[in-house]
Amino acid sequence: MAEERLKIVIFGSFNAGKSSLIQALDPRSRHVEAASDEGPTTVAFDFGRLQVRDRAVYLFGTPGQERFEFVRQILSRGMDGAIIVVDATTGVDAMTRHLYNQLKDFGVPLAFMANKCDRPDAVPEAVRRELPGEMVHPISARNGENVHAALDAFVATLVAR
Repeated sequence: MAEERLKIVIFGSFNAGKSSLIQALDPRSRHVEAASDEGPTTVAFDFGRLQVRDRAVYLFGTPGQERFEFVRQILSRGMDGAIIVVDATTGVDAMTRHLYNQLKDFGVPLAFMANKCDRPDAVPEAVRRELPGEMVHPISARNGENVHAALDAFVATLVAR
């Protein structure tokens, strides 16, 4: 029997931690970035792969700036699930709302990762309050805290469908 595969696309605002999440999950991941005034930024996509629950999981990280909407549309094709990374120190912003509304319209299974929970100014509870009824996992992509458990929980919901 062929190995089952899942394509999960990771969305989020600029500097939310999408690339860091993929790198925490797959240290051998690939990243295409360029310099910007705010620091390095993804300009094409990130790619990582790992095994979760006997599934090959392919992770595609999207750029967070509005001007890369076309890249997000291309990477979204054929996705089995989506993760939106939210910076728990700043909360749900306009870009996160835009991404959330788009993905809800697609009807794709969705999870949120409240990132940067290792920082003292992080408020993951505020993210949960702003997204009632949604799966929100507190994580720290920088130090790897809860990233594998959060992905495993999300994959479990995809496998159960």
